[in-house]
Amino acid sequence: MKFKIYLLVVLIPVLFLSGCSQSGSGDKEKSAPNIIFFLVDDLGWTDIGTFGSSFYETPHIDEFATEGVKFTNAYAACHVCSPTRSSILTGKYPARNRMTDWITGRRDFSFQKYLNVKTGQFLPYEETTLPETLKSHGYRTGAIGKWHLGSAPSTPDKHGFDWHIPRNWSRGAPNRTFHAPYNLEGLEDAAEGEYLTDRLTDEALNFIEQEEGKPFFLYMAHFAVHDPIHGRPDLVAKYEAKLKANPSSGDTPFVLEGNPDDENPLSRAELDAAIDDPAYEGYKVLPNHTVKIKQYQDNTQFAGMVEAVDQSFGRIMEKLEDMGIDDNTIVIFFADNGGMAGANMGNPSRVIPENRLDGTFSTSNLPLRGAKGWLYEGGIRVPCIVKWPGEGKSGTVSEEPIISTDFYPSILEMAGLPLSGEQHKDGVSIAPLLKGKQSLDRDAIYWHFPHYSNHGMQSPGGAIRSGDYKLLEYFENNTVQLFNLQDDIGEQNDLSKSNLKKAQELVGMLHAWRDSLDAQMLSPNPDYQEIDPAEWAEENR
Repeated sequence: MKFKIYLLVVLIPVLFLSGCSQSGSGDKEKSAPNIIFFLVDDLGWTDIGTFGSSFYETPHIDEFATEGVKFTNAYAACHVCSPTRSSILTGKYPARNRMTDWITGRRDFSFQKYLNVKTGQFLPYEETTLPETLKSHGYRTGAIGKWHLGSAPSTPDKHGFDWHIPRNWSRGAPNRTFHAPYNLEGLEDAAEGEYLTDRLTDEALNFIEQEEGKPFFLYMAHFAVHDPIHGRPDLVAKYEAKLKANPSSGDTPFVLEGNPDDENPLSRAELDAAIDDPAYEGYKVLPNHTVKIKQYQDNTQFAGMVEAVDQSFGRIMEKLEDMGIDDNTIVIFFADNGGMAGANMGNPSRVIPENRLDGTFSTSNLPLRGAKGWLYEGGIRVPCIVKWPGEGKSGTVSEEPIISTDFYPSILEMAGLPLSGEQHKDGVSIAPLLKGKQSLDRDAIYWHFPHYSNHGMQSPGGAIRSGDYKLLEYFENNTVQLFNLQDDIGEQNDLSKSNLKKAQELVGMLHAWRDSLDAQMLSPNPDYQEIDPAEWAEENR
């Protein structure tokens, strides 16, 4: 009897403490959420069903929007990839860390008045990246897919990632194909008929399944839907049948866009009239700094790519549910810049045959103007959905402007970790918006692009959005355009002259912001020739 009492006296406290320890461990695990950043390349604002596409089918992402907060005014920090990716991982504007163009950047041509600023060729080592910070707090970190923030030795493992695949691939696109064999290190065992988006998803599922007693941060950065525009064959067949049953309507598959910074820029009416002029035939750099922009979402190869990404997202969300960790995993869905409605003209003498248009003009960004590589909304406004289980509101919409620098402090706050204000100084946490707050304490968001873009003949420039107003400033002739996005999401009605006070106010704010960052500006081109790029291209073709 005494022995039984002794056992009770000794064991009950032990069992109690053990139970407390397990409960405490569970609470600690619950307070350290897993984090998935699902990043899609070149995905336009309306390339997702819930954001307006009626051709591409994205049921898993659409369902996700009912579980999280959908941001209708989300922006990439740049209209091309590398700068935006650096802003996500550092919490800083590209102008601050000198990564203002894609790596390696476009070369200079004699028809440019200015020389391109030399953009950074790797993510600065002195930056304490988001994965480095998370790793210091016990997270295991993985990067899958596109890096494009420097070649060796500036690889993901040098910037906070425990593991990454493919390895030693620094370019912005896969190695010429989305179909196996990929010629990518770490993916040599690809089976015949395998599709890259699916394979990268397999790798993501394997990473999530690893049990190491730690929360994880997964940077799922798909190569899709960047070119080469290679859809998965079964999905392409599906969309070919869909397009045949419901062909595109209308007679304006492309419109002309010019350079508003020209001394005598073409008006919208003049551009629309010129589309039928024989001088503007074809798909190349055209007279008066003009190029063509796609107006319909009817690209079956691209549609196959989009739905494959949606299936990838669905498989990852299903894995979280199967493992019982979906209620403790923050998921962010985002894109690095707008859709490629304009062709890549990095080589201005390029001529695109009509039978290859789908490989160069992937989508339409309507109702937004412009495309990847443009400061118009079509280049920088992107789809974004965030799910914060247990804290964020489900199935709600936020119209507050946010930008890719915001994710760093937002993730730290959602994970219950201390902020690193000096590091992510250009970001503002969106956690209050996820909980239902209507606005952030911020006057404006900014862009700086001291380069000539591959995707159009516009001048280098910058932009600011403050409230409903957005101002664009171009650097060749100091032209400005002002739009009220609430009334004019397509940026067709320039208010810079009719609302001169607002234009001057925003120009002053933009200049002060550039000065505060010591932003790099362009220098004169000593080899400048006053020649229309179309004429130069013809002479060098």
